[in-house]
Parts: sequence; C-alpha cells; structure tokens
Amino acid sequence: MTPEEKYRQIRREAAATGLALAALIALWCLLGFGLADSQIMIFGLPLWALAGTLGIWLLAILLTAMLLKFVFKDMSLSGTKEKD
Repeated sequence: MTPEEKYRQIRREAAATGLALAALIALWCLLGFGLADSQIMIFGLPLWALAGTLGIWLLAILLTAMLLKFVFKDMSLSGTKEKD
C-alpha cells in the first residue's frame, strides 16, 4: 500500500468508528429516555434500564464485529516497504 492509500484507509476506519459511536449514542438516548415511561419489568428491572445498558452493550459488540469484518484492514504503519 502506498502512504496515500494507507491514509485513506485510516480516514475510512476513523469515519466508520465515529458513525458507529454516533449510532450508539443516539440509540442509547432513544432506548434509555424513550422507554422511561414504560411500565414493563424484566427480572425486576425496568425495560429502559435493560435496553439502555445491556442492549447497547450487545449492539456495541455487534457494531465492532461489523467494523472488523467490513471496514478495518490489517496493514503495516511503518515506513518500510512490506507486503500488506
């Protein structure tokens, strides 16, 4: 990979990670605050508490796996010429 290609890949990875974070924050707000009026209880906990914590945690794991599979590339960041 040329340095320019590496730079583009790094920017792509950073942008995708930022979008994933924005999605997690938006969904955390929707699930946590949006379900606050719900009277549904699961294992003695309100639905908003489970959705806003466990649900977001599981979604973060899923988004991380998707980033690793579809966006991130294994490449050398050193200045030496290596096969990437």
